[in-house]
Amino acid sequence: MQRSLSLEWLCMATALLALTLWLSGPQQLVRANLWLQDLSLRLHQPPASPDVVLVLVEERSLASIGRWPWRRALHAHVIQHISAGQPQSIGLDFLLAEPDLDFPEDDLVLAESMAHSGRVVLPVVRGLDEHSATLPLPLFTQAAARLGHVHVPLDEDGGVRRFYAREGLDPQPWLYLGLSMLCVTAPEQPDCQTTQHKAPAEPAPWQRQGLTHIALAQGQPPFAMYAYIDVLRGQIPASAFRNKHVVIGTAAAGLGTALATPSGPDTASAYHAQLLSHILSGAQQNQHTTSASPWANRWLNMVPVALGLVALWVLGPSAALLTCAGLALLTLLVHMAAPALWHTSFSPAAALLALTLAYPLWSWRRLNAAARFLNQEMQGLRLQGLGTPNPAPISGDFLQHRIAAVEQASQQLRQLHQLVTETLLQLPSPTLACNPQGAIVLANSAAHRYAHSLGRTLQVQQPITDLLEGAMERGSLLPLWDRNAPPPLTQTIQREGMDVRQNSLLMLAQPFSVAGETGWLVSLVDISALRQAMAQRDQAMHFISHDIRAPISAILTVIEMEQHFGEHCSDTLSTPLLERIQRYARSGLALADDFVHLARAQNTTVQRAPVELGAIIDQALDDTWAAAHERLVELDWMPQEEEAWVLGDASMLRRACVNLLSNAIKYGPIEGTVSCSLALEGSDWCITVRDQGEGISPSEQERLFAPFTRQAQHESSSTPGIGLGLAYVHTVAVQHDGSIRVHSAAGHGTSFTLRLPQASAAA
Repeated sequence: MQRSLSLEWLCMATALLALTLWLSGPQQLVRANLWLQDLSLRLHQPPASPDVVLVLVEERSLASIGRWPWRRALHAHVIQHISAGQPQSIGLDFLLAEPDLDFPEDDLVLAESMAHSGRVVLPVVRGLDEHSATLPLPLFTQAAARLGHVHVPLDEDGGVRRFYAREGLDPQPWLYLGLSMLCVTAPEQPDCQTTQHKAPAEPAPWQRQGLTHIALAQGQPPFAMYAYIDVLRGQIPASAFRNKHVVIGTAAAGLGTALATPSGPDTASAYHAQLLSHILSGAQQNQHTTSASPWANRWLNMVPVALGLVALWVLGPSAALLTCAGLALLTLLVHMAAPALWHTSFSPAAALLALTLAYPLWSWRRLNAAARFLNQEMQGLRLQGLGTPNPAPISGDFLQHRIAAVEQASQQLRQLHQLVTETLLQLPSPTLACNPQGAIVLANSAAHRYAHSLGRTLQVQQPITDLLEGAMERGSLLPLWDRNAPPPLTQTIQREGMDVRQNSLLMLAQPFSVAGETGWLVSLVDISALRQAMAQRDQAMHFISHDIRAPISAILTVIEMEQHFGEHCSDTLSTPLLERIQRYARSGLALADDFVHLARAQNTTVQRAPVELGAIIDQALDDTWAAAHERLVELDWMPQEEEAWVLGDASMLRRACVNLLSNAIKYGPIEGTVSCSLALEGSDWCITVRDQGEGISPSEQERLFAPFTRQAQHESSSTPGIGLGLAYVHTVAVQHDGSIRVHSAAGHGTSFTLRLPQASAAA
């Protein structure tokens, strides 16, 4: 099988290298390479040159001057104004190939302004056929400092990414207009030595030389831009153009075609004058890049593919996958870094495609070989009596069938151990297998989590007493597991105790014997929630049996005493007796209501809807007005001008406000004042209720919101209450993702603040 795999790898490697060699050539995977080049150029966008300035004919200039074309005297005036600032060069991106028939004198004026400036560069375009060129009028050509072509080729997707450094008629094609502008101030440069002010006398072929990738500059906009009309009117001072390369062109709809620049920011588009500025800026800072030669591009693609193929043969599946992915990433990084490091761009799509295909192809061949191997092994296992002698045909993956058959045969050898281990590991409670002395042999994941919660770790052969250190049996306060006296392996042990975190634990220890080995199977069950539920049940039963029954019993006792021992017993009860009966009955009803509402708030999911807190407070004030009037208490409330919206249950919030106001009225002084305010603090609405009572001590504030809790000074007073009102407010605050806070000082009253998250009315 090894020889077969070697031959298959050699064939696959040869095919992939040949495919990479072919796809690395010109005009292959063009769109993919263009996309990668766009990504690379976006990552290396150079800063815009501060020496490049744009003067654009845009919509505002057209609206001010009139429709195009304009009189050339205007261009002459603009050139004179700019030249007064002594710029380095002026690129006039207007084709001046025909005379102005309406104002022929304007041509002479424009030519004189260009000649006087000595810095103007004019464009040249290709003629109607491949052997001609369209130059400016002879008087303009003679007046211009240099000429330059303005052609930019379109790529296959219609975008503009490159330009030719030289383009024109043989033997001296023109430099690109932006490069010619640089030659105005540096004519000694080798590329600037030759210039051509007229077309050859004899027909000559059109040539293109020096294909270059455009490095678009950063910024939105990258260059200083002035409107043509502002320069014409003198609103832009001539000093703004000092030592600048000035590009004059069009950037208005109808005066030119916007060119797509996919390598620019957000795949923007630009008019030719703007693109010319990018080319000029990049050339000035030496930021443009050239394409790698065809053979250099082929080698750069084939080397990572060859390394990936070697990794597939030498390394394992995971390592080979990581290596191929790493080589693809390295190829992509080299491609990204090439423009910045070497001013060169190459096309890596062929290498990326080959590396993507290599791993699945080789995995397919490996899986095929593995399937053959598993088939042979399964036949050998069947000869040994393992597995299913005649397996029934099943549907699904072919390799999966082979793996399942081998796995079935192997599983018969470890079935008992697997059963015990899997059962133990899947138990939800901490479960440990220990030897007779209490050393841990196996622990499930729940046991590890429990040990981690105690800040401890579990290891094989570690005593179980390390895990249960500090855990005491309830009642006897003996250790749950005695290190010095392990229990005998004769009976099941069940003990309840408390661990070091005061959690209630139920330890169940069951002896076992497997294959001659004995030990303990110990489970630890957390029954803290059960204990808490039992305590709450006892508390509720005590409340129901005592506090609710007491007022009712008092009512019955008063009635019986009046009936049997009253001096004026009659069919009609006296008014004071009726008042007492009514008071006791109301007290019992209030107790029952408070208990029911608290239980409902604790066990009901809040149905949230937009609620306006100002309206809730108004309703709560109406509900407590009678109690306040009875104690001559003034309710001070100033409504908010702004609506206070929250998401919540209106009835629960209303009752919470009623409880706060009722407490303030009950425990404040007679003829006092209870103030209520509503304010926005951060992202929360805060309802604050203040009274003028005796205040609450710090020790009592800690347990103020617990159910059935009252202040010590009110335990024996005649003020009704059992301590459920504030517990209900706390429950409502938690249910609404809010909070309740108390601020109190002895002799200075108490204020409660209910905070609720703000919501919009549209919610």
